[in-house]
Amino acid sequence: MRERLYTVIEQAKVDDPISNAYDVFMMTVIIASLVPLAFKEENLAFIIIDKIAMTIFIIDYILRLVTADLKLHRGKLSFLIYPFTPMALIDLMCILPSVTIISEAFKIFKVLRLMRALRVFRVFKAVRYSKSIALIRNALTRERQPLITVGVLAVAYILISALVMFNVEPDMFRNYLDAIYWATVSLTTMGYGDISPVTTLGRMMTVASSIFGVAIIALPSAIITVGFMEALGDIDTKKESENK
Repeated sequence: MRERLYTVIEQAKVDDPISNAYDVFMMTVIIASLVPLAFKEENLAFIIIDKIAMTIFIIDYILRLVTADLKLHRGKLSFLIYPFTPMALIDLMCILPSVTIISEAFKIFKVLRLMRALRVFRVFKAVRYSKSIALIRNALTRERQPLITVGVLAVAYILISALVMFNVEPDMFRNYLDAIYWATVSLTTMGYGDISPVTTLGRMMTVASSIFGVAIIALPSAIITVGFMEALGDIDTKKESENK
């Protein structure tokens, strides 16, 4: 019974219509629960949607907790470890902001705004139920080493170019953090224009930073595309093997 329950609440396989239906149902609930966040005012309909979604999220959390040993394969220890896993924490963050006891315990306006904002974490629950998102996740996992390398390169370049510009254009920045902000904007070629160089050397540095930024920004796209295509290839291979 628990084994079947586990296969239903986990991401569906192609040949499991019940699990597929559960995924679609949960995705629908997640999207519906986010609708009230697009409005500043609350009304009865939004409150009802939130309460229903919270109840479903709680049930889903409990079901995953009671089948934690089947997912983590750590025996009874799994039930203690699961609440601290990333997806379990996201599930909990989705539930807590809607709990009436918590909402009534904090009447400070900023805290209430924070509790409301935390409901946005429900977006991350979609990762569990969407096959498309899972495919992207697998592609990112497959290419994590090259992506980490590019990320380290980008951070190093930002810090170094910020340091250079901080000394080349001392009047342009209030502090080194402003220089880091400028380097990040230049690297991503956003170009907000709120901080701009005034000397010839500073402008040459900005041109070089923007050109280099195009190359760095293009690398992750290419890496992710390769990983995505390989993940698609794995799915096709798996389907072919199942059909044989």
